Amino acid sequence: MKTIQKFYRSAITLITLILMQAIVFAQDSASSSSSTTTTTMTTSSNIQPWMWIVGGIIVLIIIIALVRGGSRDSVIISKEERIRD
Repeated sequence: MKTIQKFYRSAITLITLILMQAIVFAQDSASSSSSTTTTTMTTSSNIQPWMWIVGGIIVLIIIIALVRGGSRDSVIISKEERIRD
């Protein structure tokens, strides 16, 4: 049963990524067919170091959550002994 769930998760992820790529490709091809003149200004974007740290922590939390998944199939065995007086 778990392998079927993993397969469905993988399939849904693959389909989502393919659709995202199709959207990006459609946007790219639409802009290359039109002829426009644009002027670009270069600005230096200085991102603060704390933003990189916060972004890294968020990505790390997401990766850990995905890896751990829903594996809550732990089995706890306890042994109770009673001593009679």
